[in-house]
Amino acid sequence: MDNEVGMRLRLVRENKRLSQRMLAKVAGVPSSTISLIESGRTNPSVGSLKRILAAIDMPLGEFFNLEAADEGRFYFRSNELIEIGKDGVSYRQLGSVASSSIQMLYEVYQSGAESGRVMLSHAGEEVGIVISGKLEVTVSGEKQVLEAGDAYLFASTKPHRFRNVGKEKCVVVSACTPPSF
Repeated sequence: MDNEVGMRLRLVRENKRLSQRMLAKVAGVPSSTISLIESGRTNPSVGSLKRILAAIDMPLGEFFNLEAADEGRFYFRSNELIEIGKDGVSYRQLGSVASSSIQMLYEVYQSGAESGRVMLSHAGEEVGIVISGKLEVTVSGEKQVLEAGDAYLFASTKPHRFRNVGKEKCVVVSACTPPSF
């Protein structure tokens, strides 16, 4: 099992001077969850990791890009996009959230993959265009299956989630502002 997430979480937690128990309490998860993630015995869903990081006021994109900001750069090659996904969903981020007020993602959902069972909700707006495949988007309890060329736009404060309901992978290009992932 890949322990990169665990090592990063431990580094961030220690830099914030938090014990595993303190972080778990603020994030509303069992303290054993933090321990299991940091030891590499489990990988959290993207939704779970977002909740844990929200407790320390850190966007997911910043968590996976703890390096220097990309100020002054205008162009990025495909292999320079930062992978921030897990569990059947690849979120590849353009640049650093530290140097931009918008976050752009190239998302690939494997068949049946989802953004998480728990609905997401955060400040801002998000938009996306389905490039290929079928994506079920749920916003405030309303579900819609989108296909290639279809798009979505909503206030991110509304509870939402994404799920590939097709038999093939689904590709989406999305953006949100302010960066929250």
